[in-house]
Amino acid sequence: MRTALAILLACSASAFGAQYTLDLTPANTKIDWTLSDVLHTVQGTFKLKSGTVTVDPATGKASGRIVVDVASGESGSGTRDRRMHTNVLESRKYPDAVFVPDHIEGKLAIPGTSDVKLHGTFTIHGASHELNMDAKTDATDSSMKATLTFDIPYVAWGMKDPSNFLLKVGKTVSMKVETSAPLTKQ
Repeated sequence: MRTALAILLACSASAFGAQYTLDLTPANTKIDWTLSDVLHTVQGTFKLKSGTVTVDPATGKASGRIVVDVASGESGSGTRDRRMHTNVLESRKYPDAVFVPDHIEGKLAIPGTSDVKLHGTFTIHGASHELNMDAKTDATDSSMKATLTFDIPYVAWGMKDPSNFLLKVGKTVSMKVETSAPLTKQ
């Protein structure tokens, strides 16, 4: 009888599982990008505008919104950055990139470490695309360190290919987002 009651209580607890919210700010989040070309690899950064991600580890449901300041993109070369913003990203016309998560694939341990996929919709350059991010997390009851990695096939997504007869660049940008942010239980 005691075992059946324990099982029933455990099932009830998971059915009414807690939700956790991760609060991302420009101060606690770093966004790096990498683009390869024939001669070398170009690396740069973007800045976060704002972000929250709410997850329910019991159901895998996720929600929230992460907003990146596209115009903040830098590679360390003013000339290259001007071309990137004017010809590829069109950052004056499309100043934000937005990710809206909808679920997590895999088991998210809070507290603990996890390797999961964060799925959602990524809107950039005026178009929305389904996207999976690989997420490595290390959580306590009150904070989470997370590293998210994903690729943006920018040419396939309608942005201009900056390659020319002298310069050939990759058609995909690799992204890495690192955060160490407060985690609140609801």
